[in-house]
Amino acid sequence: MSIGKFIVIEGMEGAGKSSAITVIEKMLNEQGIEYINTREPGGTPLAEMLRDMVKSVSQEEKLTVETELLLMYASRSQLLANKILPALAAGKWVIGDRHDLSSRAYQGGGRGFDENTMNTIREITLKGFVPDLTLYLDIDPHIGLSRAKARGDLDRIELEQMDFFIRVHNKYRELAAQDESIITVDAAQSMAQVHQDIKNSVLAFITKMSLK
Repeated sequence: MSIGKFIVIEGMEGAGKSSAITVIEKMLNEQGIEYINTREPGGTPLAEMLRDMVKSVSQEEKLTVETELLLMYASRSQLLANKILPALAAGKWVIGDRHDLSSRAYQGGGRGFDENTMNTIREITLKGFVPDLTLYLDIDPHIGLSRAKARGDLDRIELEQMDFFIRVHNKYRELAAQDESIITVDAAQSMAQVHQDIKNSVLAFITKMSLK
């Protein structure tokens, strides 16, 4: 049995990750590829509890940036060990709504944690594990946040100031430019064109995998 593949959708609030995942699900179904979905933070019972801690707006106690960083990686460690790796070993593909790139952008870029700190925690929790393909949906943070606000209530991170999201956006772009496994999709295009770019990228990846 062949090992499954891990495809991750990344992007800021309002980039259109949910609809992008639906496009990928349809493609994998058409190809007869068995898959599961995950989301981060979250994805397992314990990881979902950690997600609530990170996302909830608490009136009693402010979450420190250090606690936020560690909770993100604790949640990711649980998800990797208990859901992602077993699925891949069983030959299933995994579609991830966010993964490590999010922490590198939000906690690294947005919160200002240095590369050495991020790399140390990544190595402890992920042990070198990386996605096979990442699709980064690039959107101007002003546009993305306006879309997110139109959806309804914002979570604790979504309530940050715009300069935070500008730092996140800049870090996303920097990291995407450095990694050939990350494909940047212009999420400011029409939805039809965004979805077509996603289809093209995933089909090229599937074709490449089938030739190995």
